[in-house]
Amino acid sequence: MNTLKVELGERSYPILIGEGLLHQPELLRQHVPGRDILVVSNTTVAPLYMASLVEAFSGSRVVEAILPDGESHKTLTTVARILDVLVANRFGRDCTVIALGGGVVGDMAGFAAACYQRGVAYVQVPTTLLAQVDSSVGGKTGVNHPGGKNLIGAFHQPVAVIADASTLATLPVRELRAGIAEVIKYGLLGDAAFFDWLESHMDELLAADPKALSHVIQRSCEIKAEIVGRDEREQGDRALLNLGHTFGHAVESATHYTRWLHGEAVGAGLLMAASMSQECGMVDGAQVERLRVLLERAGLPVRIDGVTPEVALEHMRIDKKALGGRMRLILLRRIGESFVTADYPEQALHRTLDAYFG
Repeated sequence: MNTLKVELGERSYPILIGEGLLHQPELLRQHVPGRDILVVSNTTVAPLYMASLVEAFSGSRVVEAILPDGESHKTLTTVARILDVLVANRFGRDCTVIALGGGVVGDMAGFAAACYQRGVAYVQVPTTLLAQVDSSVGGKTGVNHPGGKNLIGAFHQPVAVIADASTLATLPVRELRAGIAEVIKYGLLGDAAFFDWLESHMDELLAADPKALSHVIQRSCEIKAEIVGRDEREQGDRALLNLGHTFGHAVESATHYTRWLHGEAVGAGLLMAASMSQECGMVDGAQVERLRVLLERAGLPVRIDGVTPEVALEHMRIDKKALGGRMRLILLRRIGESFVTADYPEQALHRTLDAYFG
C-alpha cells in the first residue's frame, strides 16, 4: 500500500492506494471515525462491495443508502434522499458518511456530509479509475442543475481517501477509458514526462494491467494533492485541474448527461483546449496531433456531433470559473505546461467550437 497526503494543516488527510484494501477491516476502522456510519453507494457498486465494507464495521451501527446509478441522478432530489436517511436514523454530528462508488456517488455523499448538521465527517472509497485519480481527492462536492454541471455544491474535505485498485477489475471497459481521460489531463497540465509515459504504456492501461494502473493512480493523486494543498478553494492554480472541463461540461449538460460519460466529454474537451491553444499561437500542430492520437488510442471521442457550436457556447458561459462575466479557460503553452486566462481572441474560441461541434 502507498500512502500520500493532502497537506491542509489540521484538515490534512491521507490517500491510501493499494490492492485489497476493502478486505482489511483494521485499516478501514483506523481511518473511519465514529460508531454511526452511513454507507452511500449505488445499485451497480453495492452488490459488489457493500457486504465487505459493512462487515468491517461489525461493532458499529451501519446504515446503507443505495442510490440509482448514473450522472442523470446527480441532483438535489437524490441528495435529499441521503439526508432523509441521516435524519431518520437520528445520526449526530459524530457520524461518518462513507462514499462507496464512482465520482457521482462521491460528489453527492460528500455534499450531503457537508450539509448535514453543517458538516460531518466523510470518507471516500472510490471504485472507478476516474474517481480514484481525480474526483475523490480535493473536497469538491455537489450536484448538477438543469442549467449547468456542478453548479450547486460545497468544498468539504474527506478525512481519508481509500482507493482499492482491485475494484478496477470489475470496471466496464468504457468506464476505464473514461478514467484514462483524467489521467491524460494530468500529463497535459503539468507533467510532460508523465504524458510521455502514457504514450508508451497506453496498451497496458487498456488491458487493466495492475502495475500500470497503480502507477497512474499514484502519479495523478500526487499531482492533484500538491495543487490542492496550495490552493484548496480554487483561487488560483487549482483551476488548472479543470483543463478540458469547460468544453467537457458543456458537452454533458447540452446532452442532458445521457450520451457521454464525464471522462469521455473531458477527453474531447482536452483536444479542444489544445486546438484552441494552437489557434492562439501557443501550441504547435505536432503537439495537438500527439494528443489526438493518444485520445484515439484510449478509445475517447475527439469530436462531438449532435451539439451545435452555438449551443455549446451557451452552456460554456455558465462555467464556475467565469469572473466579471468573462469566461476563463485553461490553455496550454506546451504539453506539460498549462495556464488560466480570460485573455484570448473570441474568434479563436469560435473557430475551435466550429471545428469540434456539429
